[in-house]
Amino acid sequence: MNLANRITLVRIFLVPIVTFFLLVRLELEPLTIGNYSISYNQVFALILFIIAASTDGLDGYIARKRKIVTNLGKLLDPLADKLLMAAVLISLVEMGKLGAWVAIIIISREWAVTGLRQVALMEGQIIAASQWGKWKTAVQITMIIVLLLNNFPFNFIDLRIDLYTVWASVLITVYSGVDYFVKNKNLIPVSD
Repeated sequence: MNLANRITLVRIFLVPIVTFFLLVRLELEPLTIGNYSISYNQVFALILFIIAASTDGLDGYIARKRKIVTNLGKLLDPLADKLLMAAVLISLVEMGKLGAWVAIIIISREWAVTGLRQVALMEGQIIAASQWGKWKTAVQITMIIVLLLNNFPFNFIDLRIDLYTVWASVLITVYSGVDYFVKNKNLIPVSD
């Protein structure tokens, strides 16, 4: 197994660990700065999430740079991304930090585009990540980080960046999903 695939596997193995820290409460006093408070669970989960999210670009870069792109990597990389995002989004819903409707929209779009990519593969085509898809990922990661930080440091100036990032994530997620389907409508059979 090559280095890129090992990095992808690390991302998959981090999913249950991040989820553990988000959902299991450790009996520790929260970290407090003035009137701002954050649990150590969230700090650990945030650090691990940032590490896991940063490996997404790293594994692809290494695979392309070293010319070690494999079918296993093509399968595992998007799977690792979907597992990480879905687990964290569902955890944020459970924690009361994110509306379930937001998680449903984001997860549904991810699996719909994955399904479209599978159809394309069966037709011998590859749907590359679009620029909108890359922006969507960046905005979603930003949203998760802001939510895990409890809107720090913007809460000190009463600026709801958390709400802005949630709405930005929803809008760009929907737009990028529609964009994939419009650009690849030839793959969707309209009749037998």
